[in-house]
Amino acid sequence: MSPEEERPLPETRTDPVITAGMEIAATWGEALGGPEKLEVALRALEPQLKREHQIRLRQLDNQRAQAERNAAAEREAAQRGAEAAKADAERAAREAERIRKHNYRMATLGSSVLIALTMLGGGSWIASDQPWLATALCGPGLLALVKLFMTQRSDATDTKAVSRAARDAANAAVPPPPL
Repeated sequence: MSPEEERPLPETRTDPVITAGMEIAATWGEALGGPEKLEVALRALEPQLKREHQIRLRQLDNQRAQAERNAAAEREAAQRGAEAAKADAERAAREAERIRKHNYRMATLGSSVLIALTMLGGGSWIASDQPWLATALCGPGLLALVKLFMTQRSDATDTKAVSRAARDAANAAVPPPPL
């Protein structure tokens, strides 16, 4: 036995991990036939351990990158879902507005038809007794009122035409003064 082999290992009672490591090294040293062969074996093992360490680091980096991609995909999916919900809400609001406008237009159309028919009926009923009133009910006034209800606007020309027709009807209905 060489003097190195006779020397006992130093005691390291402070750390159990170091103690366990020293025991494993001593066992391997004895199994390989001495510390020189253990050192050669450890030097041969070191590149393999470095390669495994690098592979593990790459795996961890890949896992981290995958987790980041998954988180980004989840954020994008949540954002798309929020945008879709917002678009659905806007579409529903537009549809409700369209239905409300349609109902309003149909009610206005029904009212204008009822008023027009009433004015025509009244004008034809009193046409023989009071022609000027029948002209006011069935003339340009009726057309201006129907246009107002149907197109939702009134022009100045409509008002002028109604007043001119009423004036002409009043002038035509008055008998000429006696001479």
